[in-house]
Amino acid sequence: MKRGKKYKEAAKQFDRSVQYDAAEGIALVKKTASAKFDETIELHIRTGCDGRHADQQIRGAVVLPSGTGKTVRVLVFAKGAKAEEAKAAGADFVGAEELVPKIQNEGWLDFDVVIATPDMMGVVGRLGRTLGPKGLMPNPKTGTVSMDVTKAINDVKAGKIEYRLDKTNIIHCPIGKASFSEEALQANFDALVGAIMKARPAAVKGQFLKSVTISSTMGPGIRLNPIKVMAQ
Repeated sequence: MKRGKKYKEAAKQFDRSVQYDAAEGIALVKKTASAKFDETIELHIRTGCDGRHADQQIRGAVVLPSGTGKTVRVLVFAKGAKAEEAKAAGADFVGAEELVPKIQNEGWLDFDVVIATPDMMGVVGRLGRTLGPKGLMPNPKTGTVSMDVTKAINDVKAGKIEYRLDKTNIIHCPIGKASFSEEALQANFDALVGAIMKARPAAVKGQFLKSVTISSTMGPGIRLNPIKVMAQ
């Protein structure tokens, strides 16, 4: 894979063979984020899980204390009083059955998170093939299927993110922007890692976090010491 000049320059600023502690890694990732836009800082955690087994799946959500630095557009499926509550809580879009053809046939996807009241899941289920592959399907485990739509919306707007295993048993999550202070990124890092550690399936044997890498959108990956990360 060909790498650009900026990437190569960034990679020279640290030792690729070293596993850093979290604070050092955060300082380095800020230093190596040199794009002209405010890069997203991401965490990539390779776990010891085998996602082919149902008892080793990981999926959940956590509110990052420093937020994500991103404006999140929220769509809520609700009716009646709950629809009014969603509008009052700051949902960007609120609707019911009438949104199904708009999403299915017109390809409308101008939203980042979908929240639904439990009674609307029959309607939302029709959109499974569209929303599922994009990770937009509401789920009780992540708090996006709820009667408390005000809390669900507030959490998402405040910086709630979802984490889940991909097919290679890795969790990829944003923890903020390069413009964030080291303290703000550290707080988000701690919140995410803490949530993932609590979500460790009992069936997983051996080392839970196999590798931890932090990177910016355009920058090189900086390896962190997984033992130290687990001990935090």
